[in-house]
Amino acid sequence: MKGALVFLAAFALFLVISLGYADLPPGCQIFDAVVGQDIGDYTNLVIGVFNGAVWGLVVYVIYWILADYVFKKEPTATINVKT
Repeated sequence: MKGALVFLAAFALFLVISLGYADLPPGCQIFDAVVGQDIGDYTNLVIGVFNGAVWGLVVYVIYWILADYVFKKEPTATINVKT
């Protein structure tokens, strides 16, 4: 569940950044390869969605690696004491 929130936060962040700066890679390159032509007012929005998806996935994978391998908590031993 935390991973989904990390992805959505990164997606929204890079979508907003791309709306202001549409030349942020790889969104512009993906747009040129898939669509190939200017589609009017929606060009920056589509580039922003591509950037949000790609960079959101990159941030999620980094979060997943850090959470599962780097900051993995070791299980603590429990001791049952009979009184």
